[in-house]
Amino acid sequence: MLIPSIDLMGGRIVQLVQGRKLRLAFDDFEYWIEKFSKFPVVQLIDLDAAMRQGDNSLLVEQIARRLPVQVGGGIHSVERAQHMLAVGARRVIIGSALFTSEGVVNADFAAALASTFGADRIVAGIDTKNGFIAVKGWKAQVALTPDEAIPPLEPYVAAFLYTHVDTEGTMQGFPFATAARLRKLTARQLIVAGGIRNQQEVDALNAIGADAVVGMAVYTEALAV
Repeated sequence: MLIPSIDLMGGRIVQLVQGRKLRLAFDDFEYWIEKFSKFPVVQLIDLDAAMRQGDNSLLVEQIARRLPVQVGGGIHSVERAQHMLAVGARRVIIGSALFTSEGVVNADFAAALASTFGADRIVAGIDTKNGFIAVKGWKAQVALTPDEAIPPLEPYVAAFLYTHVDTEGTMQGFPFATAARLRKLTARQLIVAGGIRNQQEVDALNAIGADAVVGMAVYTEALAV
C-alpha cells in the first residue's frame, strides 16, 4: 500500500532531504488534500513540533478533519495524543517519547498509550540514522538499533513506521534488505519510508508485506498518484 505524506513546516507543505535541507515547499493545501482524498490513510507530520521549533497545530487539525490521517510530530504525552485523536486523527505516531536518552525503550509510556486508547490507535516511529534510532526531529540519536527497539514495543502498537533517514528525500531507493529484515521482526503492520522513488519499489515492498510512505517522488511527480 502506498501512503502519501504531508510534512508541515512554517505553515507550508514541505519536502526535506535527510531531514535537513529544504527541497520543495507548497502553499496549495486544497490541491494536495483533494489529490490524497482517495487514499485510505495519509501520513501527516508536524516537523516544527518534532524539531521543537513551534508547531502547525491549526493546520494539522484542519487536515485531520478532511483526510484519514495518522499524525506524528511532537507527541510526547497521553494528553497530546488524546488531543490529536479528538480532532480527527485515526492514529498517532509516537517517536522520540518511546526512547530515553540513555538508550532504553520507554515501554511504560507505550503501555499507557495502549491502555488509554487501544494499541490499534498507536504507531511506533522507528527513525534510524547510520543504524541507530534518531530522535528530536532527527537531531539526536540514542544507542538503540531498530532490532532492539521493536520487540519490547510489539504488544502496545498496531504498526511500526521505520524511516531510513540516510535516504529520506533523496529518491535513491529504500534499502530493500532492511525492509525484509524488519518484516521478520514483527507481526504488526510495517510501514517504511526514505528514498522510495517509483511504483515498482512500492510494489516490491508490498510483496513482502511492507507498506510504503512516499513523499518526494509524489511531489516531484516521479510517481503518479
